Amino acid sequence: MNIMNLEMSREKLEKAIESLNSVIIGKSTQIKLILCSLLSDNHVLIEDPPGLGKTSLARSLAGVLSLKFSRIQLTPDVLPLDITGSFVYRMSKEEFEFVPGPIFTNVLLADELNRTTPRTQSALLEAMEERQVTVEGKTFKLPEPFFVIATQNPHEHHGTYPLPESQLDRFGISLSLGYPAGNEEAEIVKASFQGKPYELVQPILDVEDILEIKNQIKKVFVSDEIIEYIVRIVSATRKEDSIVLGASTRASIVATSICKAHAFLEGREFVIPDDVKAVIPFVIRHRLVIRGVPSLLSEKEKFIRFLLEKIEPPVD
Repeated sequence: MNIMNLEMSREKLEKAIESLNSVIIGKSTQIKLILCSLLSDNHVLIEDPPGLGKTSLARSLAGVLSLKFSRIQLTPDVLPLDITGSFVYRMSKEEFEFVPGPIFTNVLLADELNRTTPRTQSALLEAMEERQVTVEGKTFKLPEPFFVIATQNPHEHHGTYPLPESQLDRFGISLSLGYPAGNEEAEIVKASFQGKPYELVQPILDVEDILEIKNQIKKVFVSDEIIEYIVRIVSATRKEDSIVLGASTRASIVATSICKAHAFLEGREFVIPDDVKAVIPFVIRHRLVIRGVPSLLSEKEKFIRFLLEKIEPPVD
């Protein structure tokens, strides 16, 4: 790992995080986790009521990273071709031409994913997994990087199509921005008169920087003991009587990759147990189905805390 490139990358990342924290107030933990997901090629699911800054965060993230941003408002009448794009006949050329849809971007905000039909959900999630779309037998690669932030309202059930567990598993992490504290909300109100958050950030990194950082993160060292620690936590979710469905093997892989990104953001070239404890609750919680209370995040978070207290981390 080139020391000069490493230090420059970390310095730019620190400035980017500082810039985001200055406009998205009180959400430093969520910002770091979302950045870790982007830099480890994982997607994010945000479960929150409307009006808590999800769009502002996504647009500000794209702005500070110099990435192209698109937003799709998902409703029951949105079709897969509305997302992927379609072929249009051009009279002047006497041929069909492919017109890319909004998915051809770097940062895609898929707003209210659970409001659109399973068919459209599947088209989006297939693109997330394969990093490509196929339209009428022709395959088109998506830009690099390609990062999806999907949102859903956890309190709205009428006219929704809940994501099945197999599709939830495609998201690296799920999190909530939550309501701001009283003093933070006052700051947000005051800042709103200065402009939209995404209008106030300046580009700090570019695509080349991001690809270099991603390559550096892949080189972050993870010991066998740390991998075994992650696997013990994930596999424990399948052994409790109160759990109908535990976390998959994909959860172990995702947790390891995001822990490497977290260690990098913390200025280390190796993963420690604290990285695992910071990341794994957000990797596991949307993958769990608890008997009798499948939709209560508080119960899932309580169960994950129990596992982290019960399972001993490796000794340094």
